[in-house]
Amino acid sequence: MVLTLTQGAFGLASGSLVGFSLGLVGGGGSILAVPLLVYLVGVANPHVAIGTSAVAVAASAAANLVTHARAGNVKWRCALVLAAAGSAGALFGSSLGKAVDGQSLLALFAVVMMLVSGLMLRGRSTVGDPTVRLSRQNVWKLIGLGLAAGALSGFFGIGGGFLIVPALVMATGMPMLSAVGSSLVAVTAFGLTTAANYAFSGLVDWTLAGLFIAGGVAGGLLGGQSAKVLADRKGALRTVFAALIFAVAVYMLVRSLGLA
Repeated sequence: MVLTLTQGAFGLASGSLVGFSLGLVGGGGSILAVPLLVYLVGVANPHVAIGTSAVAVAASAAANLVTHARAGNVKWRCALVLAAAGSAGALFGSSLGKAVDGQSLLALFAVVMMLVSGLMLRGRSTVGDPTVRLSRQNVWKLIGLGLAAGALSGFFGIGGGFLIVPALVMATGMPMLSAVGSSLVAVTAFGLTTAANYAFSGLVDWTLAGLFIAGGVAGGLLGGQSAKVLADRKGALRTVFAALIFAVAVYMLVRSLGLA
């Protein structure tokens, strides 16, 4: 795809919006990448949008992982087991996604967005056990849940943090902050696996991905600063953002089913 100047500008703006939303309200923002690439930037092939989005998701997750790792919020052994199992799931899911008709894929994607909007409204107050370690009791749970989360992440080209965070808590009982930090290991791995699979089929626009990532870095910094100022309104912001995701999902569903 040869980008026009307008498409390049929209790609940069879209990345900034996703980065800003991630910095402002946390997980869930990256799910807007695909609809922005399809309906705002004008990527005609939904599979290219998903492949390009996967590159941006992996880069964003890796950048955030560094921050959480420095703060000691990553349970590495648990995270690596889930990421390894999930990468196999992501390879399967992304291969299956490439075989599905683009419009059908967008319709299914819209349904997942509705699920994400609902999950964003749930509280994150779990205390958990900060001393949790990888054990015989939790390793198989991590593998099973990792495979499932990876397959869904690969199929839709999304980060999947909304699935990975509760999966880590469910499997190990770790604190929510550790689950959020540890989830970024898996999100990075899933994104790289999906991106590589799509790139192998020529379904990644690298120029657009670069613009999206550059915009995401700038937007993330602005969103992070805004989050500090609006810390006491974070609950309201998450509600508004969840409603935005739901509205975009409805629009996608209507368009992909040919109802408008």
